[in-house]
Amino acid sequence: MTHQEFNFNYHKTNFFGQFWKPEKTKAIVVIVHGMGEHSGRYTHVAKKLTDNDFGVITFDHFGHGKTTGKRGHNPNYNAVLESISKLIDKAKDIFGNKKVFLYGHSMGGNAVINYTLRKKHNLQGVIATSPFLKLAFQPPKWKISLGKIMQKIAPSITLGNELDPNDISRDANEVKKYINDPLVHDKISPNFSLTFIDSGEWAINNASLLKTPMLLLHGIEDKIIDYKGTKAFAENSNTTTLKLYENGYHELHNDLCKEEMLQNIVDWLNQQV
Repeated sequence: MTHQEFNFNYHKTNFFGQFWKPEKTKAIVVIVHGMGEHSGRYTHVAKKLTDNDFGVITFDHFGHGKTTGKRGHNPNYNAVLESISKLIDKAKDIFGNKKVFLYGHSMGGNAVINYTLRKKHNLQGVIATSPFLKLAFQPPKWKISLGKIMQKIAPSITLGNELDPNDISRDANEVKKYINDPLVHDKISPNFSLTFIDSGEWAINNASLLKTPMLLLHGIEDKIIDYKGTKAFAENSNTTTLKLYENGYHELHNDLCKEEMLQNIVDWLNQQV
């Protein structure tokens, strides 16, 4: 297995990316990370996938990790989706003409679901873990109203996302690693908050348009993103497989059920291939 970093430019932004290539690649998994984190937090996910002969490629979003730009901000929602297209193109350059799967977590889950619904593609399948379709808490109405005003007059302004790191996992060591990671941040602009709230609701209401096989995974005890939004999406679609984890927190791949969850993903991928 080989690991290599790369960069590409899009929308006046220098994106950081990396890939893991097994000796024999039967398909490609394109990973899209969540809010405030970065691609380096998926190394163990990549290992599980490459051990099963899946090539893996990922990048740091606009305003995240080692990608340039203001922390927690993106130009617009469509630019986020188009950056995924750029990553898929890069994957084909590296791995050749292989079947492509999208895998998104949380904010990345919202992005891959909406990408699948809104963009032309030839994806073999999509995986979304704890997808940001519906928040598990209701932001104050005044904050939403203020955000909409700021989006018009100062769209790049960022505030703290007010998330409690203890809500990401039941594993105290994972929470500690998250808190001490210098590339993790809590900044968020209206272009990441309001547009993702709106696109999450849109996705639930338009799930019947989905034609691509999709695996949805969510923890019932997720205090950040409501699993009921994921369940509603699945109920509105005929091409989804829903897997709920009874005591699972937000980051299932870093939670106590991570081994079971990652094996569920590998099993589903093998079925699709």
